[in-house]
Amino acid sequence: MATYLLTTASITLANKACDILKSNGYACAVERTPKNLASGCGYSVRLKGNIEYAVSLLESNGITPKDIISQGEDGG
Repeated sequence: MATYLLTTASITLANKACDILKSNGYACAVERTPKNLASGCGYSVRLKGNIEYAVSLLESNGITPKDIISQGEDGG
């Protein structure tokens, strides 16, 4: 299963996004965005699973990721 980083505009949005995703069954965590991938505030939500559905859940709650970075099948 692929791993993704969703970059956000603020740490507050990253935390809110993670809460929304967790309440919908996603395993996720807020973490610093690697400097070579930095976009936005420097915080991202790392998650595995159906990225299209995850983004639609966030957007329906008023959160639009700044960027979606695929980390591949192994997370790196």
